[in-house]
Amino acid sequence: MRKVLHTELCDLLGIQYPILQGGMAWIANGDLAASVSAAGGLGIIGAGNAPPQVVREEIRKVKEITDQPFGVNVYYLSPFVEDVVQVVLEERVPVITTGAGNPGKHMAAFKEKGVKVIPVVSSVALAKRLERAGADAVIAEGMECGGHVGELTTMALVPQIVDAVSIPVIAAGGIADGRGLVAALALGAKGVQLGTRFVCATESPVHSNYKKAIIAAKDRDTVLTGLPGHEVRVLKNKLTREFFNLQKQNATMAQYEELGRGRLRLAAVEGDVQMGSVMAGQISAMIQKEEPAAEIIRDLMEGAAAVLQGLEALRLG
Repeated sequence: MRKVLHTELCDLLGIQYPILQGGMAWIANGDLAASVSAAGGLGIIGAGNAPPQVVREEIRKVKEITDQPFGVNVYYLSPFVEDVVQVVLEERVPVITTGAGNPGKHMAAFKEKGVKVIPVVSSVALAKRLERAGADAVIAEGMECGGHVGELTTMALVPQIVDAVSIPVIAAGGIADGRGLVAALALGAKGVQLGTRFVCATESPVHSNYKKAIIAAKDRDTVLTGLPGHEVRVLKNKLTREFFNLQKQNATMAQYEELGRGRLRLAAVEGDVQMGSVMAGQISAMIQKEEPAAEIIRDLMEGAAAVLQGLEALRLG
């Protein structure tokens, strides 16, 4: 695979291709992260609500498989967040992405250890605030993504954040192939992050029922559940119908939380894709098969090269 689209993000993170794998809880383990990193992207372990020792074990698993850069997604609503941060520092993880909180209070410690900090953002205001706090880059995630969503689409969000900050911007949400990669770069991003497509990587530990549900999905099979401001994108199933019934009943936040508790694990680990939360993005219908992470990255890069070649053939005027 010939080297194309080497951006400043590649230099910042020490990776070959400007592709990050999303740090998805219950899915992005050491095996998946290592396979992405070994293939030239940046694999990311999803810490989620995992205890610190589990996170440490996954970090060491990556180190056993590859010597390439990798990252950990630190979830700031985790009850173990302080311990997970300590593990990241002790294990000298080169990159972290962050979600559901501000890493500002840990920024000095991260910088002291040389950790690159890349928060996920869904608004211009948050991106600017985190740049001031010392973030090395930001992931601008549009509402096409699976899981928790913001209010803006990737197409609208990315260029606004690019114009607002001076650090590299990584586009996420609604990206599945080389066309999406080139589009993101055209919007000013320096790279992309993919979640849903890597869920269906061979190395992904997610239950086979979860992968099959994504592969079988049609273009309109994802829906948003939850109250405004706390919505989650998932595939339609019996659980989503129960969430919509709560909407009709003007249910409280506590009722939503009770219904949603443990549902991602139920789907991802136990394989219940009817009453579990099958978090997946709007590009699910574009995924046709399970394949190794290296093949996914190859397809992205070769697809991007083909798009660029086609664009070069166009003539203005």
